[in-house]
Amino acid sequence: MKAISYAKLFKILIDRKISKAELRKMCNYSTATATKLNKDEPVSLTTLLDICERLEVDLCDICESVDA
Repeated sequence: MKAISYAKLFKILIDRKISKAELRKMCNYSTATATKLNKDEPVSLTTLLDICERLEVDLCDICESVDA
């Protein structure tokens, strides 16, 4: 079974010195969504695309499918 990983997103944040809280404020998503991201749980495609737009990256740059 496949799962989703946001490790690439968190690496980008570290490289750019952006905190997770700053990203949440930039993209205006809920703390529940932030928790899902931290736990590698699915979030809406709309949210992921908004994150991509704010960070000026592609979807494949922030998440990937991994074996569960």
